[in-house]
Amino acid sequence: MPVLIDHLENRLGLMAGAWSARDGAPSGTPQVAAFREGRLERVQAFATIGLSRTPLRSPDSDRHYHLELLACDYVKDSEDHGPLPGVVEFVAERMVAAGHALLRGDVIPLPVPLPGAGMTALYAALPVYFDDGFSSVTIENGADVAIVWLVPITSAEADFVRIKGWPAFEQALVAQDPDLLDMDRAGLDL
Repeated sequence: MPVLIDHLENRLGLMAGAWSARDGAPSGTPQVAAFREGRLERVQAFATIGLSRTPLRSPDSDRHYHLELLACDYVKDSEDHGPLPGVVEFVAERMVAAGHALLRGDVIPLPVPLPGAGMTALYAALPVYFDDGFSSVTIENGADVAIVWLVPITSAEADFVRIKGWPAFEQALVAQDPDLLDMDRAGLDL
């Protein structure tokens, strides 16, 4: 998938390694790759490579999507990548097993909170910290692939999305402008 990798490396930095799907993962579970030294300073990114090979259907219609997942946070001083590679793999496995696409505004509860400020879920967002052209790419087979950014959120934020809807949540994000790359950030004032 050279077009996809070039697309990711152009914004996220060079691929620093990748993990194969774990033993017992559903057939079609993609690799998760690590990227560093991209356009966002001090940021490491983790993205699926190959999820787009599996057409995933919308839960609301018969429409199919080709997706890749992205998660980002700040580079730590150590070589430890933190929890995000496992989080991306967890979500990718669930998507492949169910055959369902993850769409903007969807919330995915995590089995355990992420270390730090207690992020307990993920929010599916457009990758707005990057240029507009990053949100999709056409790969070699002609498929249009959307990049879905997995943003860690608190339980209160997840509840807000469920009750008020994702447009209201995104308005709150714009108004309060939290650092979505900081997994230790305080939750929004909702």
